[in-house]
Amino acid sequence: MEKIIVEEIGINYAWNKVLLARKITRFRSLSIINSIFDSFIQLHGDRRMGDDKSIVAGIGLLHNQAVTIIGQQKGNNPDEMEYHQYGMTKPEGYRKSLRLMRQAEKFRRPIICFIDTPGAFPGISAEENGQAEAIASNLYEMANFTVPIISIIIGEGGSGGALALGVANKVIMLENAIYSVVSPEGCASILCKDSKKAPDVAGNLKITAADLKNNGIVDEIISEVGEAEEIFTRIKQSIEKELLRCSQLNGEKLRTERIEKYRRVGNEIVFFNVKEDN
Repeated sequence: MEKIIVEEIGINYAWNKVLLARKITRFRSLSIINSIFDSFIQLHGDRRMGDDKSIVAGIGLLHNQAVTIIGQQKGNNPDEMEYHQYGMTKPEGYRKSLRLMRQAEKFRRPIICFIDTPGAFPGISAEENGQAEAIASNLYEMANFTVPIISIIIGEGGSGGALALGVANKVIMLENAIYSVVSPEGCASILCKDSKKAPDVAGNLKITAADLKNNGIVDEIISEVGEAEEIFTRIKQSIEKELLRCSQLNGEKLRTERIEKYRRVGNEIVFFNVKEDN
């Protein structure tokens, strides 16, 4: 796999990407969905607790092919962001997503996920309602579906809250998005006892699209050069290309390919150099 050279931009390349991914004026899932897909119809509720507003999900058409679409929505102003819980998904949101994915499996529809979250909702109510179980169920079932799954990281990809929509045959990432096990602030608080040192630790987390592509976690990076509609067109073309590839594979092959993809993650990453005794 060809390695991408990560260039230093300003004082901190990775931290600049964090700021771009979090920018309040950045395009959101709904804008992309409404641009790419025809006749998008939202479906609501998890049929157990309620309807999580951080998840916009439903059915749309891509060149007259029905697809299931799931996106984490943040909003672009304070009122929208509060309404959508700042993109932090609750258990009912992950269960709503899983309900629609099961429906897609039943009716043989491809699944398209748009990831944009700082992390799963951290409140006590979410823990009481089974946040960990909801995320774990998504991971398990997504790994075993026999329809194509494509996940696109469009902004923040925060920890398990993002991974719960990220078990896919192909993971695509916008060049100014981030994807991490922990936020830079969280990492700095744990390791440095000071969240203000987040810019200093961001690079070590390997959270940029280039780092993740080099480590085999992300399959494709989409350029953000140009206007929003140009970027949306690139996203659409990438989805179309992957759906065409997946159309040549049967369900069992899609499932096996997805599982093997995640088994390979980390094989080429060296975390520690261990000196063996002679």
